[in-house]
Amino acid sequence: MKSIGYIFKKDKKNKEDIYLFKRLMKYAKPYMVHIIISFLLLAIVVGVELVQPVLIAKSIDSIITKYDITYSILTEEDSNLLDNAVLFKGKRIIKDPANKYEDNLKARILLINNRYYFIEGLTKFEIDILKKEKEISLLEDNYIEVENKRFNVEKLTEDEIKLLRKEDFNNLVKFGILFLSIIIIGSIVQYIQSLLLQYTGQKIIYEIRLDVFSHIEKMDIEFFNSRPIGKLVTRVTNDTESINEMYTSVIINSVKNIFLLIGIVIAMVSFNLKLSLLTYTVIPVLIVSTLIFRKYSKLMFRKVRENISRVNAFLSEHISGMKIIQIFANEEEKFDEFYKVNNKLNRANKNQIKAFSIYGPSIYFLKIAATAIIIFFGGKYVLTGIITIGTLIAFTQYISRFFQPVQQLAEQFNVFQAAMASAERIFGLLDTKPNLEDKENAIKLDKIKGEIEFKNVWFAYKKDEWILKDVSFKVNAGETAAFVGATGAGKTTILNLIGKYYGIQKGEIKIDGINIEDIDTRSLRKHIGQMLQDVFLFTGNIESNIKLRDKNISDEDMLEASKYVNSHSFIEKLPNKYKERVFERGATLSSGQRQLLSFARTLARKPSILILDEATANIDTETEKLIQDALYKIMKGRTTLAVAHRLSTIQHSDKIIVMHKGRVKEIGSHQELLNKKGLYYNLVQLQYSNMEL
Repeated sequence: MKSIGYIFKKDKKNKEDIYLFKRLMKYAKPYMVHIIISFLLLAIVVGVELVQPVLIAKSIDSIITKYDITYSILTEEDSNLLDNAVLFKGKRIIKDPANKYEDNLKARILLINNRYYFIEGLTKFEIDILKKEKEISLLEDNYIEVENKRFNVEKLTEDEIKLLRKEDFNNLVKFGILFLSIIIIGSIVQYIQSLLLQYTGQKIIYEIRLDVFSHIEKMDIEFFNSRPIGKLVTRVTNDTESINEMYTSVIINSVKNIFLLIGIVIAMVSFNLKLSLLTYTVIPVLIVSTLIFRKYSKLMFRKVRENISRVNAFLSEHISGMKIIQIFANEEEKFDEFYKVNNKLNRANKNQIKAFSIYGPSIYFLKIAATAIIIFFGGKYVLTGIITIGTLIAFTQYISRFFQPVQQLAEQFNVFQAAMASAERIFGLLDTKPNLEDKENAIKLDKIKGEIEFKNVWFAYKKDEWILKDVSFKVNAGETAAFVGATGAGKTTILNLIGKYYGIQKGEIKIDGINIEDIDTRSLRKHIGQMLQDVFLFTGNIESNIKLRDKNISDEDMLEASKYVNSHSFIEKLPNKYKERVFERGATLSSGQRQLLSFARTLARKPSILILDEATANIDTETEKLIQDALYKIMKGRTTLAVAHRLSTIQHSDKIIVMHKGRVKEIGSHQELLNKKGLYYNLVQLQYSNMEL
């Protein structure tokens, strides 16, 4: 039963990989022409690699070792009829492979004790006998004996050898030029193919990254609250890079290696079948070791990717919160936590290295074993005349090229598995739908008045844990409404629901009489300016943080908004003014300055609805007075919703809505609620008594 379950799981995993691969190929579809051209160029590259040993073998057999050529001795009169006659020892001799002058006596070059000798006056019969002789012995006084006949042999000088083999030297140069030309052509083609493939791969990954980031932008706040930011960063960076490696390396190189292996097998068999079969005796061991390596390395790759994701998540969270770590002198404890996370990644990497360190040498050992088989049996075949020296050298060339593709295929399979694991995580992210999506025919608002109404609204972040309970109120267009109450009463939640950051479970929220669920989210948020207590500034400069690269905001709009909130005065004092560099989160600016910039950023968009969530909490009293004056001007004609713990800042609001344990307890103006002497009255009394204390 266990084996059946394993097979079922394996089959299911293979189907998942095929499904993921098909989805990835959809991104490659627009660039299919580039990929096809890459494959065609790849065929040329493979051809160049396969033809090189053939050229080496041919040059050795037909030129370098070709000393046993028969020459015809011709008269001077006959030699004048021939263009390629060569003068040697005062006579005219010429290569005669077609045996046109078979009746004439022949001349021949002999290799005796690694030296070359010239012999003439042989008949064709005697030459055939010499060809069959494995060893030729030099007798006294430079004679050799053939069929009981003695022939004089003359040792050739270096110049004579050059003269005799002039044509062979020329052919060798031609072979060298041809070989070099093929290598140059192959290198150029490979460069073009690699460039085209890298370009295509980068374009595909560019599209995937855009899709992932675009999808992340569409997700609701709840999505980010439940996921570490580091893991999302890993999806966009590390995981897409794994897929990039699959496009630019695995697919093409796997095809190349398969073609190369098939080509090598065919070439070796065409040279000599028996020697090829002897060489292939190492292949079963090669296959078994590769399958074992593939099985274990696949698991190791996944562990490495998982631990990289954990390390990224840890670093992202704790570097962002480094100030808190240092405030509480918690460095040692956090270092210990990081040590454990990092140690798991270190162990996973070490296990991966161990697998490669075993597999690599084993492949090298098999390569040496195959080479030894070729040298032993191939050398024996050369001595018996079954194969030539060129064939033997070609075999050694091919076998050295045979094992590299096998090793690369095993490694590329693991990269493919890593890419599939990354694709699984990326598509898992892309398939995650936001909890709150716009309807197909969502209404796009060009303008809004700013009337806001809650009707019997119930909301919970977690099921049945109600944050808002049957909340109902109405804020007319242009009114200012303030929400007060204890921490956890649901004030900030109400502001988040107006911006459609969460969806309600019961009830109805209306903007200008239109159900908020029927309104296009993007168009709604364009009309809402929200200023938070925790200000986030992006890396860039002052101008980019106010405009947020919105082309609809002019320099005049930016300056006007900055002057309204009194941020212009401190910006003008900066060395580069609005071009002053801002680091991540605005680390070089004070809390008050960051808050002023957030005010300018919001007001530059001229929103119809203003949302202030403790927006003046981080600003000193003097600066707050300046902002309050600016806000009074800006809030005219705009609906404003504010949350403030300092009740003094909301006394002039048109409506004060008192929240308690998720319910609306009181609604009225400051004076009306004081006269009721209810919950709001108690809050005021408590705050002022604390201030007196």
